This record gives sequence, C-alpha cells and structure tokens, in this order.
Amino acid sequence: MDHITFGQLPAIRITAPDGATAVVTLYGAHLVSWHGADGGERMFLSARSALDGSRAIRGGVPVIFPQFAERGDGMRHGFARVATWRLEDSGVEDGAAWAVFGLNEADLPPAMAGAWPHRFALQLRVAVRANELIMALNVRNTGDAAFPFAAALHSYHLVPHLADVRIEGLEAGTLSIADKLDVVYEQVDDTIFLGTWARVLTLEQEGFSDAVVWNPGAADTAALADMEDEEYQRFVCIEPAQLTPVQLAPGAAWEGRYRVS
Repeated sequence: MDHITFGQLPAIRITAPDGATAVVTLYGAHLVSWHGADGGERMFLSARSALDGSRAIRGGVPVIFPQFAERGDGMRHGFARVATWRLEDSGVEDGAAWAVFGLNEADLPPAMAGAWPHRFALQLRVAVRANELIMALNVRNTGDAAFPFAAALHSYHLVPHLADVRIEGLEAGTLSIADKLDVVYEQVDDTIFLGTWARVLTLEQEGFSDAVVWNPGAADTAALADMEDEEYQRFVCIEPAQLTPVQLAPGAAWEGRYRVS
C-alpha cells in the first residue's frame, strides 16, 4: 500500500502480490482506478473531472449515502462522496491486498453534519487480486435513534464503445444501449454479466437489493461541464443499490457487497 497524490487529492494505492492494483482517494473514499493482474484499466474516469476536492469526481465508483439522487430532502446522492474519509486499516490476505476507509459524523464539516444530524459510522473495504475487485460498504448506527438511509456504489465500468455493450442477467433479457438509459431493477438476485468484444465482467452483489443501469447519452453529456461530449460512449454504470430506505436501529449495522471479476 502506498500513499500517493491523484490529481490534487491524497490517495491510497492498493497493490496485490500478483500486480492487481486499485487507487482510492480519501476524498469520498472514491475508487478512481482498478487494474487487474493482466493489466489495463477497468474503470472510466472523465478527462474533465475535478480532482481537487471542489466537486464530486466523475467516474470510478462514487459512494452514495445516505440518499440516492433526488430521492430525499438532502444533498443529491448524499454527502459521502464529497466528504474526506480516513484510512483505517490495510493488509494482504489470501493473495488479496485490501484497505478499509472510515467516515463518521465527526469527520463532516458543520454544514454537512447539521443537514443530517445522526451518529453513524461508515466503512468501505476495497480488495483486489488477479482480475477481481471486491468492495464492501458497512453502515452502523452509533446513535440512540433510528435513521433511514439509501446507498449505492455508482460504478462507471470502462467499455471500448457503448454500441458493443451487452448486459445479461437482468429481467430485460439481453440489454444493449444505444443512447440515454436510466433504469432501476428491483430485487436483483442473479449475477449480472457485462460483455463487450474485449471481455466479460461478472457482477455480483449482496445486501444491495437493487441495480441501476445508467448512461447519460449524447444530449445529457453535452450539458455536463465535467464530461467531454463523446465520453458517454466509453462507459456504462451498473450500480448495486439500496434504493428503498433501510431503517437502521440504534446499534444495528447493514452491509452491501459488490464483486466484479
């Protein structure tokens, strides 16, 4: 494990014995890069993304908590992706290199903490080996009152070209994407396969009940300040998500896991 700078952001580079790597910025505990042991980047990151902490990073895997999109009264997609997390632990086990990042209410600036006045502890565990990435998001209620939350790992999977993408394992059968798409699949139990001419990714989730498939398409991308006009052709978001809010009792914990291989 190495402490590095990514753009202008402090980051952790996780390196497995077989050469697989991941880079996670402390800003947002945001996975911004994943290379399998066979080399080659797996995650999309916009060339126009801010990498200075001034706004959320466009690409990689943003951590969505405690609200998904505008489904609530708080900050869009929640505060976790724009808060500064701490590195809590790291190591190597069974050939996998891993790191754990933490966030609680004491880490938040007053404006964020005041807008969501609950005691909580988040942990994100990121592990890599071979051509496998495992992420686990743990939410604990450390206060004395229950609170509701939603969560997601908003994964931007890099693809050679959007027209080559085929997604299987969802209720839609084989799904292809020509332009803008924003679909929620509820109660996802099966493995999802993301295929292109270059490779097939196997996506498995536990704890997260839903999956979101998203691409902004040409028109919406052109309206985004942090994406080049043609960049929508180079990724598809398949996100493990918990969209129906979980009511978390005092002292209770919830965990969602995501495995990509």
